[in-house]
Amino acid sequence: MRKVYKKISGFIIMTMIIICGFWYIEGNTSNYGSNDKDKLFEVNTANGSEKILLVNEKHGLSGNYVPEGLSIPNIPFSNGSDDEEKHVAGTVVKPLEELVNAAKKDGIILLGNSGYRSYKSQEDIYENRVISQGKKLADAYVAKPGFSEHQTGLCIDITNKNGYFAKGTKEADWLAKNCYRFGFIIRYPYGKKSVTGIEYEPWHIRYVGKEAAKYIHDNGITLEEYLQK
Repeated sequence: MRKVYKKISGFIIMTMIIICGFWYIEGNTSNYGSNDKDKLFEVNTANGSEKILLVNEKHGLSGNYVPEGLSIPNIPFSNGSDDEEKHVAGTVVKPLEELVNAAKKDGIILLGNSGYRSYKSQEDIYENRVISQGKKLADAYVAKPGFSEHQTGLCIDITNKNGYFAKGTKEADWLAKNCYRFGFIIRYPYGKKSVTGIEYEPWHIRYVGKEAAKYIHDNGITLEEYLQK
């Protein structure tokens, strides 16, 4: 009888360990859908290797993907930013604050405009554009839900007080020259639409970490090209 009891007890304990293990794994990967992990590209760095998330017209995220540690950074925002768009992934908060503060010391005022956008928000934006301008124009200028980098929480659109952020403005030129120092890149650089699938956007910066950002900046390449090197 004692042997039977020990076997049953051992089985129960082992079952509980397995269940707890699954709970742990699920709790630590809950922000990734079943098809999200293949968007993580591993690259070698001076400190080992790291994984960088790639989202573009070929690599999309699932509807349940939510960045970890979504928070509102302590930076000024444009009046048009809603509460959701003021959030960024937790890993971006400090570097973004440092970037904006450094710009301010140089006499450059940068405003956050649009950071995180959920799958649902992007879906609404896309559908409204289809209704107002037709599918052809919507596909040309608006990312389909799941294929917007804003869902990663790792990027943010920057603007200035005039709401006119273009190449040649002091704010855009400062950002292009300095954002890599804080781990950001101009995600959609001039003349690289054939690679990124997106027209030049001097206001859209993406966090990739200081080492990757410096390499991308120094070599004049895109994130796609960096991940393929």
